[in-house]
Amino acid sequence: MNTYEKIYLVVRQIPYGKVASYGQVAALAGNKRWSRVVGYALHVNPDEKGIPCYRVVTKDGYPSKAFAFGGENKQIELLMSEGIEFLDGHVDMRKYCWDIPSEAVLVSD
Repeated sequence: MNTYEKIYLVVRQIPYGKVASYGQVAALAGNKRWSRVVGYALHVNPDEKGIPCYRVVTKDGYPSKAFAFGGENKQIELLMSEGIEFLDGHVDMRKYCWDIPSEAVLVSD
């Protein structure tokens, strides 16, 4: 499994109505230093419907200014359609951050 496939495996597990940070996805995919790589992978997401890349935000809950599938406003729209609320332009990470369950599939080498 290549790096992007590992990232996509993690992103597919983010539940409806929840978000994860780039760093969180990177760590779960096998390397906490892959935050930028997560961004690159999501920018070329081959399955927009199956890999919910819009659920990945910055560690502070901000949407991506470079969201590849319609821009930042589209990402906000998609998140709000799942009931995620924005306060001063960002997601309340204490309320909406994915609390990873023990049964989540973690990626390892």
